[in-house]
Amino acid sequence: MKFTRRDVIRTTAGVAAGALGSRFVGSSAFAQEGLTYKPEDGAKLRMLRWSPFVQGDEDQWLANTKRFTEATGVEVRVDKESWEDIRPKAAVAANVGSGPDLMLVWFDDPHQYPDKLHDVSELGEYLGTKYGGWHDGPKQYATREGKFLGLPLATIGNAIVYRESWVKEAGFSEFPKDTAGFLELCKALQAKGHPAGFTHGHGVGDGNNYAHWLLWSHGGQMVDESGKVTINSPETLKAIEYAQELYKTFIPGTESWLDVNNNRAFLAGELGVIANGISVYNTAKTNKDNDPKLAEIAKDMRTTSLPIGPVGKSVELFQVTTAVIFDYTPYPNAAKAYLQFMFEEQQMAEWITSSAGYCCQTLKAFENNPVWTADPNNAAYAKASATLRPNGYAGPLGYASAATMADYVLVDMFAKAVTGQATPQEAVEEAEKRANRYYRV
Repeated sequence: MKFTRRDVIRTTAGVAAGALGSRFVGSSAFAQEGLTYKPEDGAKLRMLRWSPFVQGDEDQWLANTKRFTEATGVEVRVDKESWEDIRPKAAVAANVGSGPDLMLVWFDDPHQYPDKLHDVSELGEYLGTKYGGWHDGPKQYATREGKFLGLPLATIGNAIVYRESWVKEAGFSEFPKDTAGFLELCKALQAKGHPAGFTHGHGVGDGNNYAHWLLWSHGGQMVDESGKVTINSPETLKAIEYAQELYKTFIPGTESWLDVNNNRAFLAGELGVIANGISVYNTAKTNKDNDPKLAEIAKDMRTTSLPIGPVGKSVELFQVTTAVIFDYTPYPNAAKAYLQFMFEEQQMAEWITSSAGYCCQTLKAFENNPVWTADPNNAAYAKASATLRPNGYAGPLGYASAATMADYVLVDMFAKAVTGQATPQEAVEEAEKRANRYYRV
């Protein structure tokens, strides 16, 4: 595939895998690029990544991995786990000092065990310089005190996915752009038998994205700039009140949903609107079983950004995944050579394209990938890396922000309030208490 690039990109998408591989064994051509890693003798790598929601992502990742092995002789075993299992498995590996050599982890997880990760600053700086710089949000997740704890690989964008015909049936000629109008739409959809469905359960992506949007769109925040817990605020209560009203329009059971549930319910025709990655649209669009019902849904699907709340601007979390190398690996050079290979233009460009809009580039030079204009529904995901707000806003990233998210403090606050397990004030006070265990300012 020919891939147009900015002038800062000095490699070409047409380079054969063998030629790429020669750069990793010390050829003068690669030496002129300014960075090379010679894998250790007998090196073998094991990588653990999250299970894909878009098959093209995994297929291309494995194809690129095969190229690396053919070029260098370094065998790489790629395993996968569910999204929810990545975080605990990474924490165990870091603390025990044993497990996969590399992992794709979530959000600010690297900040939970920074001393257990191999410093990849040299590689991070090299890639950033070569490919137009890193987007700031993903870079924040991957760096600490000026050092790269890992390489920010991708942002999984999140957007509203809806049935256009049902929105019109509900009396709306276009999708509302603000939270007030959005609530009225959801009420109208429910009245027509097309309820909404947003994850109030422990979904690493969907649960966190929805909860943070609720909070931030109403001006609330977990902590202030100094890291002092400020969740107990009038803005947070307003966010909960809004969430309670919105929850009344939901299909039953969203408080136990994980990342797969809203996809399934939407594709089953049970929902009129959800917030999701491009994966749900991609599943309907590809329609491998040639299901006529699914084909009809695909034609009717549209995507757009989440509505803007009282703060007056778009505020989205989005989930970022970072590739880390554990310090216990006996093959750090091989691991860095592997990541370098996967981030270079031919591999990265093809992976972004094959991910069909699911994985948004973290390096600015790749933002002109043709995938973003290949389908109008992809556009809502194209700027995810450029526009995201990092977890723990407005405070610094670190152990506290990572642990508070890992403990689902914010997600649980909304879930308990909307389901009536606690009053809004009780839910806020419990969240405040739980967050203070981590921040301890």
